[in-house]
Amino acid sequence: MNLQARKISLLVFCLAVLAVCAVVVEAQSGRKKITPPPAAPVPTPTPEPTPEPKPEQKEPEIGFVIGADTFGRYEALPVTYYEAAMRGCADGLRAGSSAHVSIAQGNMNRGEAIKKAKGETKTYVVLMNLVLDEMYAKSYNDLEVDYVVFAPQTAKVLTSGRTYLNKNRAGPIVTGPTNRGSTSALYREEMLRRAGEDAAQRILKALNLNVPVLR
Repeated sequence: MNLQARKISLLVFCLAVLAVCAVVVEAQSGRKKITPPPAAPVPTPTPEPTPEPKPEQKEPEIGFVIGADTFGRYEALPVTYYEAAMRGCADGLRAGSSAHVSIAQGNMNRGEAIKKAKGETKTYVVLMNLVLDEMYAKSYNDLEVDYVVFAPQTAKVLTSGRTYLNKNRAGPIVTGPTNRGSTSALYREEMLRRAGEDAAQRILKALNLNVPVLR
């Protein structure tokens, strides 16, 4: 083969190679590029709300325990009479102060009241008794409420006094008239409860605690 023929063969080969490369490039350019989907966003944790601190409930600085000597001098009196006087005193102490007030269960004589007071640190002991002036009293409607307050730890008598069943006190009493009958005991209990309230007001005043409390 002469030189001219070799040159022609080489040229044809080169053109064939170029043609093949062109076809490949065209095929590659014709393909669509697949875009991958965007990655899902990573959820951001929502911070939990900070719980509000609960207001601290302070324990009352002082307290009262109310007891009565139901086995005292007047054994014939119903226990409900003593309970009415103690309940009235407890209600009055709660209404006029922030003190914790409780009523002792069962009988409490003076010796037990003193022992109870000595065992307390911030609680006063109130001992109540029902008294009937035999010289002037005509019936149980003339009962008087006797009270004494013992200091915690020392059992020192801080104040004492007596309240009366005042029939003319302001405010209606709806339990019934004072005639002898089924309603007379209820009426008497209501008067004893109010006498207990009077005792509470006097106790708070004597201890400088007679400041109305907003509830």
